[in-house]
Amino acid sequence: MFAARPQPMTYRLVASLLEYPDVPLVEAVHELRAIVRSERAFGAEARERLERFIDYLGSRDLLALQENYVALFDRGRATSLHLFEHVHGESRDRGQAMIDLVQTYEKHGMLLQPGQLPDYLPVFLEYLSILEPNEARALLAETTAILQSITAELSRRNSHYAYVIGALLPLAGAGGADLPDAAHDDDAGKPHDKDHLQALDAAWADEPVQFMGAERPAVAPVEFHPRRAPR
Repeated sequence: MFAARPQPMTYRLVASLLEYPDVPLVEAVHELRAIVRSERAFGAEARERLERFIDYLGSRDLLALQENYVALFDRGRATSLHLFEHVHGESRDRGQAMIDLVQTYEKHGMLLQPGQLPDYLPVFLEYLSILEPNEARALLAETTAILQSITAELSRRNSHYAYVIGALLPLAGAGGADLPDAAHDDDAGKPHDKDHLQALDAAWADEPVQFMGAERPAVAPVEFHPRRAPR
């Protein structure tokens, strides 16, 4: 059950926490903590976990935070924050899906900054923040399979970021995530062996994923389908 209906700040908060760590983010840890404590859309357990993530942000050297972020999210598909990466991989379908998603954003008055990719999870969460709450929740729910997979892999790597993405699952109606303590986050982004990464990609190819498949006024639907492993 939801503690309260997610509001625009709910999605913007999570989007901020998932951005590449920089000086403004680290300097805002006290403000972020206050927002988390007052955010009723999260249950008590999710708020406690988010505070632990904020503790992580405030207790690490900025360079270490940045190196860990890159190692976690920019080296491998399993934890990528680009939603289409989990569905289309590097296929041509991804390019058209990107175009469709940009057009969807623009129809709702959201223009991307130069260099921003529309399927980047923080950007998608910003988009949810401008929608009606019920529409935003329904659209977030379409990403549940992707969010669950990322959360599970981050949890397996003992990363504090599992707490952040895991906090989205109850908002999507998926229930909470069973997450162990994240005690070794500085090592969480170390690359895994090739066989492990290939196994993760193969697992993704087993289940169909659809995202933004519902029709929207004057906007072509965007459908997510997983890349199939070659036979």
